[in-house]
Amino acid sequence: MRIKHRHYLPLCLALLGAAGSIGIPLPVQAVELMKWERIPLQVPLTVGQERIVFVNKNVRVGFPPELNGKLRVQSTGGAVYLQANSAFATTRLQLQDVENGELILLDITALEGKQVREPVSLVYQGEVSSATGSDNTSVSAPESGTTKNKGQSTAKDSTPRITTPLPIALTRYAAQSLYAPLRTIEPLPGVHAISHGLSSTITSLLPSEPVTVRPLAAWGAQGVNVVALKLTNQRSGKVVLDPRRLQGNFTSATFQHRWLGAAGTPEDTTMLYLVMDGRPDAAFLPEPVMPVAKTKGKARGSTTSAPAGETPHAN
Repeated sequence: MRIKHRHYLPLCLALLGAAGSIGIPLPVQAVELMKWERIPLQVPLTVGQERIVFVNKNVRVGFPPELNGKLRVQSTGGAVYLQANSAFATTRLQLQDVENGELILLDITALEGKQVREPVSLVYQGEVSSATGSDNTSVSAPESGTTKNKGQSTAKDSTPRITTPLPIALTRYAAQSLYAPLRTIEPLPGVHAISHGLSSTITSLLPSEPVTVRPLAAWGAQGVNVVALKLTNQRSGKVVLDPRRLQGNFTSATFQHRWLGAAGTPEDTTMLYLVMDGRPDAAFLPEPVMPVAKTKGKARGSTTSAPAGETPHAN
């Protein structure tokens, strides 16, 4: 369902009092409200003009490669800025909520012309309806904790919950985020990207095997975190991966593949997903400290240091 209406918002609010006192008309800008109901929203663009979509959520934007060079996309602070550099047919954009993985679909079309496009603001709750016989609109939402009919769930009760065991759900979400197309990632309520705080290369995790370990990304939900690590074989022989050889304090460990091929082959790299409670950097063993090399003796003709209180001099 998509209902278009104009909702006028005054600009230059800092001048509101002064402008009103001397009778200067304030500039206004129309905003088109669109309600997201899992039906792709139609968002036309005019070539050369920027159009803003207020998503009001932190989102990642995905679009097909054929739009490279034809569309400029910027996303920040819950707003997506779209500008078409050339005309193109209807193409679908995917906006993924980074908090829970939910997808919002936009069907955009770029047309030549001079028509000025209004900013779009997405609405997720309540009803968007047009008043009879006028251009005015009303946006209403039920009060929190109330029900319309007997037996209907409250808004709080309708909050999505994770029914799969959390380590399994986080591992699956991490694998899909790295390998699966954006549109196929299953939403996971409450999940969010985190900083793993690990060094670029980890040697203490699998010291018995000739592999390099590099952390790529981490996610968390409900105090449980998952870290995705890239494993690469460094020798010419096959390496069988055994989770019992991992060093650290982890809830679960999952290898993308059970073995690594010889170095230099397409099979020499895989992913490891580690789930732990609390901070990721606290679950790994400390990296070994390299000993400082000691000098074997004084080189002939080398300069010596003077005792305390004396000044060194040349021989």
